[in-house]
Amino acid sequence: MTKTPPKNVRFTYKDSGVNIDAGNQLIKNISPLISSTKRLGSNPTLGGFGGIFDIKELGLKDPLLISATDGVGTKLKFAFASNNHKTIGIDLVAMCVNDIIAQGAEPLYFLDYFATGKLDTKIAEEVILGVVNGCKEANCALIGGETAELPGMYHPGHYDLAGFSVGAVERNKLLPKKINGGDCIVGLKSSGIHSNGYSLVNSIVENKKININEQFDENNKLIDMIINPTKIYVNTIKMITDKCDGISAIAHITGGGVTENLPRVMGGNMSANINLNNFPNIPIFEWISKNAEIQQEEMLKTFNCGIGMILIVKKDSLNKIMNYIQESDDHAVYLGEIIEQKTKPQIIYTGSLPWL
Repeated sequence: MTKTPPKNVRFTYKDSGVNIDAGNQLIKNISPLISSTKRLGSNPTLGGFGGIFDIKELGLKDPLLISATDGVGTKLKFAFASNNHKTIGIDLVAMCVNDIIAQGAEPLYFLDYFATGKLDTKIAEEVILGVVNGCKEANCALIGGETAELPGMYHPGHYDLAGFSVGAVERNKLLPKKINGGDCIVGLKSSGIHSNGYSLVNSIVENKKININEQFDENNKLIDMIINPTKIYVNTIKMITDKCDGISAIAHITGGGVTENLPRVMGGNMSANINLNNFPNIPIFEWISKNAEIQQEEMLKTFNCGIGMILIVKKDSLNKIMNYIQESDDHAVYLGEIIEQKTKPQIIYTGSLPWL
């Protein structure tokens, strides 16, 4: 027998778990942060139905637009576990703008998506502060975003993030260009794990019951090393491409490591000779390798292993480009050279990673 529904029961959006007032307060609180990302071509304000960017102000003659979208994956689990939300937004920006600069384009603007079950304005502000800091470092305007409160979709205190960015490049400067045998391979040092491979890191922590707050070294706890934000390479690479045309291709070393990402920018008849002895020794990778008992081959197709970006440069431009990088905040290492080879493998490793 069907029950008669109670009479005079009124429902509100807030009763269902969506607090419009909290969302409005968040917008009010973050508006000054958003405005601080203003750059040529933008006037970032909140409240419109879409973000506006005036590409004409850039003075480009024959521009191509390059777009990228990404998230930060299960690195979020460590933000939740440590209650540290101040840098995860930097990761979100970095994953997008590094993809854009890898094609020779300058990132212009960014949009973010923040979804949670119940909006905690304090956490949301911390996340967006990280996004703002990442945008400012990349000279990229934060021109819009979406905050979605989705009751019942997430565990309490959890959220998900997605980012979207657009950049521009003159058609004749688009990367990759033709790669030739004898071209040199240069690696830019990473800041740590960046934003890939965290499911494996999480498995180590959970299965070995490791305390993420244990001391890692004299100055850092383990969690500090795990959530260290992704390096943004925009300024260094833009400085090089503005000064010379010696870069033939750039590979952003993300999920899949060097093994999977470098071939994405190489021709089918080219291989890369890479000397692993030249990789920087970043302690967190030694920790991962030992705790997971993981072989070198698996490390190289899972993590960046200390190299966050690879540049393929013309041989006669090598010294000049290495000097430019030395003038920046980045650290470069010579990794090897390109050889013409019609048979696989496309990546030929010699030596061993410094912690093995």
